[in-house]
Amino acid sequence: MLFVTIVLDGVGIGAAPDAHLYVERDCDTLGHVLAAEQPHLPNLEALGLGNIRPLPPMAAASAAAAAYGKMQEVSAGMDSTTGHWELAGLTLERAFPTYLEGFPQDLLDRFVAASGVPGALDGGVASGTEVIARLGDEHRATGKPIVYTSADSVFQIAAHTDVIPLDDLYRMSDIARREVCVGEHAVGRVIARPFTGESGAYTRLSAKRKDYALVPFAPTLQDRLREADVRTVAVGKIGDLFAGVGFDESVKTASNAEGVEKTIAAMRKAVDSGTPTFVWTNLVDFDQEYGHRNDAPGFAHALEAFDAALPQILAALPDGGRLFITADHGNDPTTPGTDHNREYVPALLYGGPAGDLGLRSTFADHAATVADFFGAPGVSGTSMLNG
Repeated sequence: MLFVTIVLDGVGIGAAPDAHLYVERDCDTLGHVLAAEQPHLPNLEALGLGNIRPLPPMAAASAAAAAYGKMQEVSAGMDSTTGHWELAGLTLERAFPTYLEGFPQDLLDRFVAASGVPGALDGGVASGTEVIARLGDEHRATGKPIVYTSADSVFQIAAHTDVIPLDDLYRMSDIARREVCVGEHAVGRVIARPFTGESGAYTRLSAKRKDYALVPFAPTLQDRLREADVRTVAVGKIGDLFAGVGFDESVKTASNAEGVEKTIAAMRKAVDSGTPTFVWTNLVDFDQEYGHRNDAPGFAHALEAFDAALPQILAALPDGGRLFITADHGNDPTTPGTDHNREYVPALLYGGPAGDLGLRSTFADHAATVADFFGAPGVSGTSMLNG
């Protein structure tokens, strides 16, 4: 038995009803990217992506190969941790703290004291590429790490590897997670953001990024699966979003392409071993490389690359297996802002009955679907397994 979930990070499918309470009310990641760039996505179209809602120029499939629908987030927030936790059956009644005017000075002072650095450069609310361009030279001159946030619940620490080696950056990020970002400041993630290069041409080392998430407050989907003797494999940043909790194996990746490669390898390993397995993959490039950088052409190209890889993924899926394609939030590269968006996410379930899944009232329906497939009890949501 094999169930594979692939999260296309940031690939929302239209503004949620409460989007106006967040950053961008006119967000529509898939709709706007398809309209502006017209990527060629024949395999996603055949599965039924265009059946979820009108997505011109994509057509609705006359006979969709998958069950199709969209899911609405219940939890407060629009970040990756919140979205993935709800996909795992955990909902947040209160959002993780955010700092839309930057971090308070006392929090920065606590970080400096706990980590032993000579000080911290306050990057405020910024995109990662902008903040290292703005403060990279001062960082290299002073040795002070750059600390910044976004509209999401994150405490990000950027450092040039020639100034603060990776191990030291990871150490201070771990300290920030355990000793600084706690209590009222318990952000969803502390993120180590190494970069390299020279003045005017700094480059983030995305493959060396490391996320330090909160430990989930209750048992997750993957915990319940392990109790039912199902092997759980995280590919990409999935493991980090759950602080490693609930996974038998966590495979790091540096790109969407490597994420697809490692997913297929995990699928083949599961088939060869005959072990019931859940493979959960996050493809982060849509969000990290294109959404946050307002790069609609790059976003469209990444969609085309994933679409081109779909036949290989489907070929690796055994008879009776299931593939679920979804997202965790939106990140519309055509809007002025560079932050996440509060959007519906697509739901494409391949391998069982095709048809319309409609609007699902919570991301937790994903958790219920996976649990139902393996017969694992104790997971919230409503299964989509039989349509």
